Amino acid sequence: MSVIEQIEKQATNERAYNIIQDAKGVPIKMWTKGVPVDEKSQDQLLRTAQMPFIYKWMAVMPDVHFGLGATIGSVIPTKGAIIPAAVGVDIGCGMMATRTSLTASDLPDNLHALRTELERLIPHGMTKTRGSGRDKGSWNKPSERVDAAWAELVADFELICAKHPRLKNTNNRTQLGTLGTGNHFVEICLDEYQQVWIMLHSGSRGVGNAIGTHFIDLARKDMQKHFINLPDKDLAYLVEGTEHFDDYWFAVGWAQRFALKNRELMMEAAIQALATIVKKPFNAKLEAVNCHHNYVNKEEHFGEEVLITRKGAVRARLGEYGIIPGSMGAKSFIVKGKGNQESFCSCSHGAGRVLSRTAAKKQFTVADQIAQTQGVECRKDEAVIDEIPSAYKPIEDVMKAQSDLVEVVYTLNQVVCVKG
Repeated sequence: MSVIEQIEKQATNERAYNIIQDAKGVPIKMWTKGVPVDEKSQDQLLRTAQMPFIYKWMAVMPDVHFGLGATIGSVIPTKGAIIPAAVGVDIGCGMMATRTSLTASDLPDNLHALRTELERLIPHGMTKTRGSGRDKGSWNKPSERVDAAWAELVADFELICAKHPRLKNTNNRTQLGTLGTGNHFVEICLDEYQQVWIMLHSGSRGVGNAIGTHFIDLARKDMQKHFINLPDKDLAYLVEGTEHFDDYWFAVGWAQRFALKNRELMMEAAIQALATIVKKPFNAKLEAVNCHHNYVNKEEHFGEEVLITRKGAVRARLGEYGIIPGSMGAKSFIVKGKGNQESFCSCSHGAGRVLSRTAAKKQFTVADQIAQTQGVECRKDEAVIDEIPSAYKPIEDVMKAQSDLVEVVYTLNQVVCVKG
């Protein structure tokens, strides 16, 4: 081994991250020591790193895995352009958690009624209506509090629709304050002090999906119009200063506000459900965190204004609180950022999948799901096998790999979990 190779090996051992790079792209700093990264994800990252407007380098979180549009767990800093498919279609997807004054001893021994009440008050899942009937994941008639929240959003939505009419007939008002499907959830958790927390995960629902899909399509058409060849069609981008960029910036900001409000409304409903089952009066907003992990934002890094796309990553500025959930039956964490500039002040958004949903359903059974969610009041049926804990990376390894990005403030274990 040469002296240069020895120096590089020592630097790698001392760094908290690994670096991958090819001749065509910027460096990719990966906080993945001790966690698996599949070749498909690395190839996808290397293609993204080839884009000429990437600022300095890309940062990759330990929950990294292959995704549609861009690699989940990636932080993509850009100047002068946005890649809509990197932001994705679940715009503003994120987490909210709040600590209550209740403790474990205040909860009933049997938690089934609490799960049932959460499911009653928060529309979840999806029914394919085929033009008739009501989707069970939407409101039949939104409540006054939902309509009041929609009133804060509707004017800007109408401005978006005036320029992009295809977005008008989407699920918007009727899905505000609803959970959705997949890995979205509402949980009741206990921390290491036996304090009761409510935690939930959702985004901008159908309207955010429609906005993301629409502008991904426009970006691809722009590439064709200007004869721009890309290493991947999902890397189609919008150039700052163009009409499509400005329209997208306005629409994506609106979808991110919708997502924040969506989580706030669900949290209110979850608090109501808890109060229905637990008769003891309690304070439900001792500490609260509401953070995106699929979004784009203007931030200052290394003295310059940069567009930061976090695709499955949470902002973790110095002292800033975030949420890193584990899978069903695994620990979750309330964290505080360390402001690590190398990661563009970011951390992971969860454990990260190691098996696709299809693979998980093929490999595991309902009996496996029951065993791995022991002690958690939740659905234990074929429809949720794709969310089995073994489909995810061990959350302890993920947290260890990013110890220089965040510090753990609370460790949560779920006792109730509602899935879409």
